[in-house]
Amino acid sequence: MSFNSWQFLIFLPLVILIYWLLPHKFRWAWLLLASYFFYAVFSPWLSFLILGTTIVSYAGAILIEKKPRFKKLWLTLVIVICLGALFFFKYFEFLLNSAVDLINLFPVHVDSPSLRILLPVGISFYTFQTLSYAVDVYRGDYPAEKHFGYYALFVSFFPQLVAGPIEKPGILLPQLKEERHFSPDDFILGLRHLVFGFALKCLIADFLGLFVNHVYNDLASANSLSVFLSAWLFLLEMYCDFGGYSEIAMGSSRMLGIKLSQNFDEPYLAVSVAEFFRRWHYSLTRWFTQYLYIPLGGNRKGKVREGFNKLIVFTLCGLWHGARWTYAIWGLFVGLLAMIEADFILPLIEKKKAEGVRFDRWWIRWGRRILVWLIFAPSVSFFRGKDIAEAYQALVIFFTGFGPNYFQTAFLSLGMGSFRAVFMLILLAVMVLFYRFVYRGIREHRHQDLVLDAGLLEKAASLNDLLSGIFIYVFAIVGVALMWILLISQNDASAFAYFQF
Repeated sequence: MSFNSWQFLIFLPLVILIYWLLPHKFRWAWLLLASYFFYAVFSPWLSFLILGTTIVSYAGAILIEKKPRFKKLWLTLVIVICLGALFFFKYFEFLLNSAVDLINLFPVHVDSPSLRILLPVGISFYTFQTLSYAVDVYRGDYPAEKHFGYYALFVSFFPQLVAGPIEKPGILLPQLKEERHFSPDDFILGLRHLVFGFALKCLIADFLGLFVNHVYNDLASANSLSVFLSAWLFLLEMYCDFGGYSEIAMGSSRMLGIKLSQNFDEPYLAVSVAEFFRRWHYSLTRWFTQYLYIPLGGNRKGKVREGFNKLIVFTLCGLWHGARWTYAIWGLFVGLLAMIEADFILPLIEKKKAEGVRFDRWWIRWGRRILVWLIFAPSVSFFRGKDIAEAYQALVIFFTGFGPNYFQTAFLSLGMGSFRAVFMLILLAVMVLFYRFVYRGIREHRHQDLVLDAGLLEKAASLNDLLSGIFIYVFAIVGVALMWILLISQNDASAFAYFQF
């Protein structure tokens, strides 16, 4: 079930209503049932796959704790079985076809098999979540969960099931087990997250996708400016698509009284490549850091080994996004950027700071932010291109596509029609209102969460706050729906991009 569907807008209120009406001891069962129903809408048969992954990792963690002499064996079995399922469904056909292509480079002809293996939605996310649980139990960082129902809910919790965030057991499991009471403050914040998420996805991401798709559907008519602008628009599209999903996930969960990890922290305000990846899809960055980069040696074994580890991690991170060589090349490219920055650029900046140069001035910070966008732009060709040939074509145009009628050609290549121009003006006005009334409220609540966690402040929303929150939710959802209908009428609404990962 996709978040941007009418089924979800019926499903979510029903789940929340029944959840708060049930006694605490039955709530986990209701959420588990709702989560499996949510996943079964995509494909009923694939529910058995997530159930199998859950059983394997649950049993493996129990054995790791009860039979510590063989805990390395149990962990290995969990990793092999879970990663084996991920490899088969996501990468087996890709590697098989790549091997056939390699053979066909020689004077031998082999037909590529068409296995038509269905990629389970969200398999990369819940596989990584189960692996982090097994490794944490192995390390002694978290005790094995004895209650199978709670653990199954931890793996399949519907708000973050298909596209994250990838939660650690110590963050999510205790919240699922804790007895809680309805909080108007949590409910209002959840509404704000939902509204902002729907706006990011249904208004901005889908709309920006119109221009990006127009360029890539006819690269032969594009020039360097249109490819460059489409790269920047694509970066925004991906953030609004995945950031929108994350906001809806946090909102849905928060209305149940459960806090999911923040997955984004305004990544396009980053002043360096390293900071960008600390702000972008934080849960995935954390997973690769804790469960791959550090076990490989991290930065503890010299500069050469550190650089090698970074290249491995970034390349695998690229492949995590999909079974295409373009993703691997993208990962290798950004890995090289991270290495160059860490070994040359950042040390130079620190040296200049020691000499008294101020890098906190606003124009320097904005210059560095724009520079990050500029150096990421060429990599978009590989992330967006459907294959190496298309990525290469876009990259060649990016650097050489100059000619007469430069700006007019770019304008036409982007598909700037009258409908889209009017839509853009409406969109800008709507987003100003959203920022004023919705996103600022989310930021204020995030600050309050930090204070509440420190035990320094207690705050409860009044009935008026609750009613105004519901009013904002209804008004904004209607607005988003109307704008989305315009997109549907142009056949331009789309599913969440990260569902394919």
